[in-house]
Amino acid sequence: MYHGRRTAAVLAAVAAAPLLGGCLGLGGDPDAGTNGVAKLPAATIEQKAGAAAQAAPAVRLTGTVVSNGQTYRLDMRLRADGGVGEVTTKGDTFQLLRVGDDLYLKAGADFYGTGDDKDSQAAAAKLNGKYVKVPPGDPAYRQFSGFTDKKVLLSDLFVLDGTVDVGDHRKVGTTKTIELTGSGGGSLDVSLVGTPYPLRYQRAGNAGTLTLVDWGEDFTLKAPAKSEVVDYGKTVGATPAPTPTHKK
Repeated sequence: MYHGRRTAAVLAAVAAAPLLGGCLGLGGDPDAGTNGVAKLPAATIEQKAGAAAQAAPAVRLTGTVVSNGQTYRLDMRLRADGGVGEVTTKGDTFQLLRVGDDLYLKAGADFYGTGDDKDSQAAAAKLNGKYVKVPPGDPAYRQFSGFTDKKVLLSDLFVLDGTVDVGDHRKVGTTKTIELTGSGGGSLDVSLVGTPYPLRYQRAGNAGTLTLVDWGEDFTLKAPAKSEVVDYGKTVGATPAPTPTHKK
């Protein structure tokens, strides 16, 4: 009789295990407690993430972009009216600041490709650590301003090649995300907590990974003091950077 009661108790415990597992979140619905975006079609998730990104007043973008075999590391804070941050490539780091249509660049002397003559060295020394206002007609303006343009970066860098599908449930940091994948490469992690912001973008062909944080967190954006700016003339003459524009 005792063994019968014990067997019944064990069977009851086994039967209750799935229910307890569900209550404890073990093997349960991965979308429980989320914003529910993961249950939507891939195209809808992509649209919602894009709309959320464009509507946000500010964001910080960090990571790498590989273009023509060259790696560029970005750390930019972006708003609709400009951006500020730095770009590193081939061991050289230069700072960018755009306020409205005014674009400023600050770098060390080596960035300007100094020659052996004294005049070139003197010019580079004058520019060292100073802001240079990039003339709108200079080719560098278009190339560099793209790194400070929230709309350009969010529209043109987030490219998923081919058919877009819903991938795995993942995490960016501690935030739950749903992955979107392109059949031709690339993936985008969209937040499952609160607003469905894009949080991480992996470009196809191992061409870089970008992380997006601080959505909606404003920051100070103002032109440098006149004493910090050097007039370089009509051209900057810096080493060209890639234009961050990629079409589907």
